[in-house]
Amino acid sequence: MLKRQIVLDTETTGIDPKAGHRIIEIGCVELVNRRLTGNNFHVYINPQREIEEEAIDVHGITNEFLRDKPLFNQVAQEFFDYIKGAELVIHNAPFDVGFMDHEFAMLNQGFPATHDYCEVLDTLVMARNLHPGQKNNLDALCRRYDIDNSKRTLHGALLDSEILADVYLGMTGGQVKLNLATGNDSNEQNDSGSIRRLAADRPALKVVKATDEELQAHLARLEVVNKNGETLWQK
Repeated sequence: MLKRQIVLDTETTGIDPKAGHRIIEIGCVELVNRRLTGNNFHVYINPQREIEEEAIDVHGITNEFLRDKPLFNQVAQEFFDYIKGAELVIHNAPFDVGFMDHEFAMLNQGFPATHDYCEVLDTLVMARNLHPGQKNNLDALCRRYDIDNSKRTLHGALLDSEILADVYLGMTGGQVKLNLATGNDSNEQNDSGSIRRLAADRPALKVVKATDEELQAHLARLEVVNKNGETLWQK
C-alpha cells in the first residue's frame, strides 16, 4: 500500500493567529513510500495586514512583495485537496497546524480541522525523543544528520520543507533518494546514520572472477553433495 506523506512548512506575519497574524507562504514536498516525487506545492499569500519586523528578519518576505499575491481563500481548496488524506510531517507541528486551522476556519466554508483529515507527525517531538537534552531546531538537525543547509540564509517554507524531508529520512533510517534534477538514484546510508551521496565519478568496483582450478573444485564439491551425480545447479 502506498504511503503518502507531505512535508510541510509555513511562514507567517507573526507568531500568534489569535492576535490576527496570517500565513504568507506555504511550502510542501511530497513523499510516497519515502521517495520524493517532485509533486510539490508552493504559494505566497497576501495576508491583508502588515508583517511584523521581527518576522521579516526571519524570513525576508516583505509587505511590498506580497501585495499582488493571491488571498488565502483563492488557494484554500487547492491546498486542502493537495494535503487531504496524507500524513503531514511538520517541525513544531502545533505552530503550523494552528495557523492552518485558523485560516480555514475564517473562511466559514465548512473546512474541517487538520487532524480530522490528515495524520500529523511532529519531527520536533521525534527529535527530542531521539536526542534528549540537545538542540533540535532544523539547523542543529542538519548538522547532526549531515544535511546540506548552506542555502538556508533565511527561513523559507519550500526550502525548509525540502531540508526537513532530508532530516526526517535521516532520523528514520535514510532512503534511496530520487534526485529528479540529476537522475542520480544511488544514495547510501553510512554507519553514522546520515545519508552519504556517492560521487558520480567514483571508480568502478573491481570484479574478481574464479580461476579454472576454483571452478573445477566447485563442480567436484557439487558432485559430492548430490549422490545421483546431477545437482540442482547442473540441470
